[in-house]
Amino acid sequence: MKILAMQLGPIETNCYIVYDEDTREAMVIDPAWDYERIDKALTDHDLTIKKIFLTHGHADHIGALQELRNHKNVPVYVSREDSGLIQNSKNNLSMFMGKKIECVSPEYMVSDGDTISVGSTVFTVYETPGHTPGGVCLYGGGVVFSGDTLFQYSIGRTDLYGGSYKQLIASIETKLMPLPDDTIVLPGHGPSTTIGNERQGNPYLEGRG
Repeated sequence: MKILAMQLGPIETNCYIVYDEDTREAMVIDPAWDYERIDKALTDHDLTIKKIFLTHGHADHIGALQELRNHKNVPVYVSREDSGLIQNSKNNLSMFMGKKIECVSPEYMVSDGDTISVGSTVFTVYETPGHTPGGVCLYGGGVVFSGDTLFQYSIGRTDLYGGSYKQLIASIETKLMPLPDDTIVLPGHGPSTTIGNERQGNPYLEGRG
């Protein structure tokens, strides 16, 4: 498994391309913005996109979603609770970012414990609501894509539509903190970290390690 990371859009959202080195089949996680850059990365690495996975439905994570779907004709995976966000420009905040984004319904709605494969790597879906009602993380191959649930020494904001601080902390404690210390955390914004680092140094989780 290989991972490409790009910072896209007005608030530098992390978009990830996960791919299998042998088959060259890829999954795009959070096509944040700028379809052309995503397409170029796929072309430059000779990759065939097979699926799109969304950690949640906020505008800065779906800016290139519909264009990517239209060009590549691949299915979208998102939680049932956030499936409505990608269709609602007010609740997904795109109305306030100067780029109205309303995408058609996803092909697949994922739930806790579902699995998604990229080549020989199997990822497991973890429901981690709190930043949005249907926020999810994707864990596999020693890596967790945490979306806007967990950042390096920080957590996602909870003052937006459907957010809940109590729920977010519970999600992190019950779903992410039990992962091995050396699990690499690839968040929706900012640099990567590890579960061990966050358990020991994240001020929002102080005393919970």
